[in-house]
Amino acid sequence: MSWVLACVGFMFLGLCKANGNTYYYDFVLTESNFTRLCETKTILTANGTLPGPTITVRKGDTAFVNVHNQGSYGLTIHWHGVKQPRNPWYDGPENVTQCPIQAGSNFTYEIIFSTEEGTLWWHAHSDWSRATVYGAIIILPALNTTYPFATPDGEETLVLGSWYKGGVNEIIQNALSTGGDPNVSDAFTINGEPGHLYKCSNATTYRWVVDYGKTYLLRLVNAVLNEEQFFAIANHNLTVVAQDAAYIKPITTSYLMITPGQTMDILVVANQTPSHYDVASTPFVDGDVAYNNSTTTAILQYNGSTTPSTIPRAILPDFDDGTAASNFTTQVRALASKDHPISVPLNITHTLFISVSVNERICPNSSCDGPDGNALAASLNNISFVTPSTDILQAYSGAINGVYSANFPHRPYIFNFTGNVRNDTIYPYFGTKVRMIKYGEEVEIIYQGTNMIAAENHPMHLHGFSFYLVGTGSGNFDPNQAPKTYNLVDPPEVNTIGVPKNGWATVRFKADNPGVWFMHCHLERHASWGMATVLIVTNGNTTETSMRPAPAYMPPCT
Repeated sequence: MSWVLACVGFMFLGLCKANGNTYYYDFVLTESNFTRLCETKTILTANGTLPGPTITVRKGDTAFVNVHNQGSYGLTIHWHGVKQPRNPWYDGPENVTQCPIQAGSNFTYEIIFSTEEGTLWWHAHSDWSRATVYGAIIILPALNTTYPFATPDGEETLVLGSWYKGGVNEIIQNALSTGGDPNVSDAFTINGEPGHLYKCSNATTYRWVVDYGKTYLLRLVNAVLNEEQFFAIANHNLTVVAQDAAYIKPITTSYLMITPGQTMDILVVANQTPSHYDVASTPFVDGDVAYNNSTTTAILQYNGSTTPSTIPRAILPDFDDGTAASNFTTQVRALASKDHPISVPLNITHTLFISVSVNERICPNSSCDGPDGNALAASLNNISFVTPSTDILQAYSGAINGVYSANFPHRPYIFNFTGNVRNDTIYPYFGTKVRMIKYGEEVEIIYQGTNMIAAENHPMHLHGFSFYLVGTGSGNFDPNQAPKTYNLVDPPEVNTIGVPKNGWATVRFKADNPGVWFMHCHLERHASWGMATVLIVTNGNTTETSMRPAPAYMPPCT
């Protein structure tokens, strides 16, 4: 949206500025009819498009987004990967930092961009509404700076998504009430279109038009709900130059693996015979779980070329090829240059060891659809997160008792996490427990995957921070040996990481952003089952190291 168009709707407030550092958007959430897979259904969208509008700013800018909820239920919006320094009020997770924007009302978010540069995204953060309410965020370099690579000739944004024939919120609510696994999606999409391999989708396949000989910056977002994705373009190499809005050492590859929540910036050179080429994404699933085993496609189309009799197909790893996934992810290293430095915490003062598990909830008379007649659940440190009816930020800032307890444990009950765990902590404690962290502490979190119920890769996401992924490994974390393998020189600075199946991952960050920050698995079914917690970073000793004051208006909790 251009500056002029972005100001429409705000001019009567006298808010538009001419310096280009502040941007204004209107997101109107409405129910719209969309036809996919030969069927028409009503979905909630922002401004009637799928994906929704793209937010474009420069590093260090601020955006105001007025969200008008004309849908039929309340929801919130989260600005995924935006740190929001001292500004948790506008971070967005429902009943964590705010209560929902009720149907028929509106709420204006203030989005403060700080060190991020590259591609991020925004999405609804209520139930499974993000299945249709999402869009990209493009953060250009600050004025008078440039990319750490030759300026590309053009750009393209591709957002991977999920499509369900049924109502997504009804699907998860039914699963929660019966205790079973929710239905898998019926298709994956690229920019809202399933692609030619699905029924009734050939004519609407998304097309990316390029000119021969030019280099393009491809901005890739994984907005899929429950599956990690392999991605490739037929006959074209991908040079990955950034992940989660932070630059990395370039990786040239024929494919990549991207988890739900992650973003990547990729250089693509249009250097093949001018024609049409397959762009494809298919799931990576390394657990014994239900998943959508299908492929979404788009077309890379050279300008002026005609449709060939056979379009070259993208070559992707098998859906369960954990070696292929690991071969890509272990290459990722921070650029760590003079112009794009990193600062890895070296003097750890706060350590969290967190077990990541799928569990069971006991159902009376074994009446549920999960294992053993129980209901499926999930946990961190054997605590399944219960979302409160009053948002935690309001309770914390207003000293309201009874909303949460500040006793999330710093370590789990210890057992053979990746061995035979059938009888170990299979039933979690259900509650709203948070972890308090003092401002300025240097934090290390060790995520330990477990073999409980269904072991698989878990994409863990932390709001309010980027963190350094300093180490990963298989099996149980060994405190004596694992730290010797840490990369403290150029670890990637990211906001979402994959905890390997039956393995571990260690991240570090400095707790220099006071506020209430959600931490959860970005597989939606796991988050819905309770694989989440909240980190509260206390205020520092000065105004500049403390949360900003509460806004005059926040959506009320009803």
